[in-house]
Amino acid sequence: MPLAATGELVGSAAAARSAVAAFNIITLEHIEAVVAGAEAAGAPVLLQVSENAVAYRYGRLLPLARAAVAAAEQAAVPVALHLDHVQSDDLLRQAADAGFGSVMYDAARLPYAENLAATRAAAEWAHSRGLWIEAELGEVGGKDGRPPLDAHAPGARTDPTEAHAFVTDSGVDALAVAIGNTHAMTERTAALDHDLIKSLAGALDVPLVLHGSSGVPDGELTAAVTGGIAKVNVGTALNIAMTAAIRDFLAAHPEAVDSRKYLGVGREAMAREVERLIRVIGTPVARAASDGIGTPGAAGASDGVAAPAGLGTAGAAATS
Repeated sequence: MPLAATGELVGSAAAARSAVAAFNIITLEHIEAVVAGAEAAGAPVLLQVSENAVAYRYGRLLPLARAAVAAAEQAAVPVALHLDHVQSDDLLRQAADAGFGSVMYDAARLPYAENLAATRAAAEWAHSRGLWIEAELGEVGGKDGRPPLDAHAPGARTDPTEAHAFVTDSGVDALAVAIGNTHAMTERTAALDHDLIKSLAGALDVPLVLHGSSGVPDGELTAAVTGGIAKVNVGTALNIAMTAAIRDFLAAHPEAVDSRKYLGVGREAMAREVERLIRVIGTPVARAASDGIGTPGAAGASDGVAAPAGLGTAGAAATS
């Protein structure tokens, strides 16, 4: 089906007091796993390409973007394409021509006034190209190897009054908020500030976005969505699932050299985690359907969730 519009997916989720899951992609296996997991859950999904992922791909946006567009067009569920954590204005200006319907412009590292000015300019440009735009206020730590902020440090939480002024003055369509979440967590131990989520939801008339969701336990995610989070970003959780599955396969098959064998296993592990997380944070119906699904272990696998169909035979061959 045609690419979905991020704004429509997130807006519909917000109106239903639900959330849409947004997964960061790095390889073609990530793309295929996210689409397969979303199809298995029967839910829409966002494919996100971060500025860091572009840097990993030799600074070239188009190869990964075009693969994502092709996968979205063949998907059985609505799929939108989002450019994530953009700090480079040059990269921002490549978004529309590369097939992206939305972008997260990240100037949160700057002092408030500079963040606002840069974000306002980015929003004006994005809207002139028909792009939906997300920004961040408050500092979600842990990105690029930086340690997380102390919970009481200045900027470690998004202030509702400041957020209202920021959204009004910048013109952004959604706001990523700092509520106790941290990027790149490998353990699910984050405790969110649910009172702050409710205050932010009451103060703003745009959807709220949760970054750093890989470190947030299932119950905290569900409560965050109930409180007003409408878009949930996930990245590290997929890499944990993929890496653990590949390590296990190579340990059991030290003679393996065909990359399809171990990448197939990694792809299936990611697809299972995508399906599981969508059922945790997605529509109320999807969350109800997830009752009885266990919490993932280190590998990111889940109890009682079958591998989605459509992944091909690489994984099956690798595990036989």
